Amino acid sequence: MIIDSHAHYDDQAFDEDREEVLVSLQKHRVGIVINVGASLESTKRTVALTQRYSFIYGAAGVHPDEVGGLNEESFGWLREQCLQKKIVAVGEIGLDYYWNKENCAIQKKWFVRQLRLAGELQMPVIVHSREAAADTMEILKQEYNPNTPVVIHCYSYSPEMAGEYLRMGFYLGIGGVITFKNAKKLKETVQMAPVERLLMETDCPYLAPVPYRGKRNDSRNLLYVAEAIGELKGMTAEEVIRVTEQNARRFYRLEET
Repeated sequence: MIIDSHAHYDDQAFDEDREEVLVSLQKHRVGIVINVGASLESTKRTVALTQRYSFIYGAAGVHPDEVGGLNEESFGWLREQCLQKKIVAVGEIGLDYYWNKENCAIQKKWFVRQLRLAGELQMPVIVHSREAAADTMEILKQEYNPNTPVVIHCYSYSPEMAGEYLRMGFYLGIGGVITFKNAKKLKETVQMAPVERLLMETDCPYLAPVPYRGKRNDSRNLLYVAEAIGELKGMTAEEVIRVTEQNARRFYRLEET
C-alpha cells in the first residue's frame, strides 16, 4: 500500500473534482492519505475530510505564513482539533523566510508554542522549513522531546544537516522534487539516509514529479517518487513502497488495516 504522508486535498485546486480524485486513489494503490492543515481554516477543512473519508487522516497546525491569525483563543481551538479522533499529528508548523509574510519573531513564537502543544499531547510533528535552516535546527534542538516524532517535510537542505536530523531520530519527507534533474542535494541526502527514515509525500497540489512537473499533483504520482528513491537506494519501487508504508505507520502510529 502507498501512504501519502503529506497532502492538501482541502486546497481550492481540487474544488472542481475532489471527490473524483479521492475515490480514484485506492485503484492506484494509495491506501492512506495524511491531509495536513496549514491554517486555521484548512485545519477545519482537514477535520471534515477525515470525517468523510475512511482512508484520510489529518494533521492540525498553522503554517508559518499564516501564524498572524493565531491568538490565545484560536490556539485553544487548534488544541481541541488535535484531540479529534483521526487527527494524528501537529502540522505543518515551522519557519519560512522565503516569502517573509510574517516576521521572524512571530514565526518563532508560534513554532515553539505548537511544538510544545505536540509535546503535551505526545503527537508527531510535521515541520515546514524554507530558507530558515539555522533557526529551525536551533529551535528543534532546544525543544527536542523524545515523545514527539518529527518529520522535516519536503526536505530541501544539505546532506550534512540531514545527518544532524537523522541523529536526532527525525524522519525526512521526500516528494516529487526527487525526480528533478537539478535536485542534486536532495538526491545525495536520499542516498545517505537510511530508507527506514524516509516518508513519501506529495504536498499536493504542489510539486508534481517528472513527467508531470508544473501540473497539479496528487497521490497517484507517488509511484514516480518510489521509482526515483529506488534508483538511488538500489531497491525496486515495490520495496520502497513497502518500507515507506511501514515508516509512515510507525511515525503516525497507524494500526495495520
